[in-house]
Amino acid sequence: FEENKARYGKRRIKAELNNRDYKIGFKKVRRLMKKFNLKAICSRRKYKSYKGTVGKIADNILNRNFVATQPNQKWTTDVTEFSGPFGKAYLSPILDMFNGEVIAWDLSTS
Repeated sequence: FEENKARYGKRRIKAELNNRDYKIGFKKVRRLMKKFNLKAICSRRKYKSYKGTVGKIADNILNRNFVATQPNQKWTTDVTEFSGPFGKAYLSPILDMFNGEVIAWDLSTS
């Protein structure tokens, strides 16, 4: 259990013990884990936000031509999701495509 950084749960511990010729059941493994206060660390599943086409899709006015010949001619925006011990945060900057300057930005938790 300790060798695997607490990543082994009752199923993997049972399988490992059975591989080492110790015949033991799930309930016994569960009782022993509870007795010795062994709790497996579960890794989180990656968040999948794809839900198909939802809402209105803006027209592609720029046609991927992001070069501007003068300031304030083309502005773009995007949303970036950050995840950490504090939870999730979303950053949305507005960029001027002439020089890449950040015109405005917003940071939100929702």
